[in-house]
Amino acid sequence: MDLTHINEQGRARMVDVSEKQETLREAVACGNVYMKKETLERIKEGTIKKGDVLSVAQVAGIMGSKRTSDIIPMCHPIMISGCDIKFSLNFDENRVEITATVKNTGQTGVEMEAMAAVTIAGLTIYDMCKAIDREMIVSEVMLMKKSGGKSGIFERK
Repeated sequence: MDLTHINEQGRARMVDVSEKQETLREAVACGNVYMKKETLERIKEGTIKKGDVLSVAQVAGIMGSKRTSDIIPMCHPIMISGCDIKFSLNFDENRVEITATVKNTGQTGVEMEAMAAVTIAGLTIYDMCKAIDREMIVSEVMLMKKSGGKSGIFERK
């Protein structure tokens, strides 16, 4: 089995994508931030002292998607053509559900950028609410769907 991120000397390398075709690529990732019911209520009411939690998390997630290659060593810096993040407040399970969709036209996919967007948005929610709830859990970050490129379509069942 050939490992794409290992060179002939057995050391890490960034994969050369210069021969790949540019295609429209899209990735959707999701994740959750579990918290106390009171914390979720305060997010909904907009009474967290640091401000509008979901608005700040939205911007942070988008910024995170654009900076993915700065924090994941073998990710290529890519031009993102679109990033959207949606939040859903789930009071049955006391969580904020985060979904990020990232698009580009390029030679490599945007899966890592979508997962980074979800993770950074979740960490921002934690940061903004930690003064009242240090037991929050950012979890279950996963790729839900991706399209484009030679490997085609992936959809989590």
